[in-house]
Amino acid sequence: MTMARTCAAYNLRRASRLVTQAFDQALSPTGLKVTQFSLLVSFLLSPGSNMVQLAHWLGMDRTTLSRNLKVLEKRGLVEMVPGEDRREQQVRITPAGRKLFEQACPLWFRAQERVVGGIGHEKWAALAKELRSLVAGLK
Repeated sequence: MTMARTCAAYNLRRASRLVTQAFDQALSPTGLKVTQFSLLVSFLLSPGSNMVQLAHWLGMDRTTLSRNLKVLEKRGLVEMVPGEDRREQQVRITPAGRKLFEQACPLWFRAQERVVGGIGHEKWAALAKELRSLVAGLK
């Protein structure tokens, strides 16, 4: 069916599910899902960010972000701290979170190489650029 071959949502979600499975499998020794790993990356890249900023940057709604943060917080990987405005909270990665992130990095790099290797580094660079353009156009 032409619709399935050309539908942006269908094709992006299908690829996303398969890529997610590859990363989740690679990260399984750490007990992290790729979504959780990505959150740790965002906390390291933008320390002191509040929930609204993180949700916007990640393209998530705040309730989804909160749900994912609770899992990381229960594991002692992140902590919530009051922001300058008492109504906002900032997320901070804990030493345990940083240690687990460092343990997960080599596993992430292997998964990244497996996924990118499937289409080649040049094609991946071009695709990643186009995906960033798509995201910017949708915001």
